[in-house]
Amino acid sequence: MVHICTVVPISLTVGANRIVPAIAIPHPLGNPALSKADEKAIRREIVLKALKALETEVHGQTVFDK
Repeated sequence: MVHICTVVPISLTVGANRIVPAIAIPHPLGNPALSKADEKAIRREIVLKALKALETEVHGQTVFDK
């Protein structure tokens, strides 16, 4: 499982193994102030990062921030 979150320390506290940081609390997977194309690009990047995290073997908690 991958936890996409806006507050990484909370994910670490609850024991999530694969953590992908999101954008902001009110809009974790986007930014409504951006154009539709730019927001779609941000969402795609986060989802692809989460899929990569899902297929990566981890030993303990890992934050996929890059």
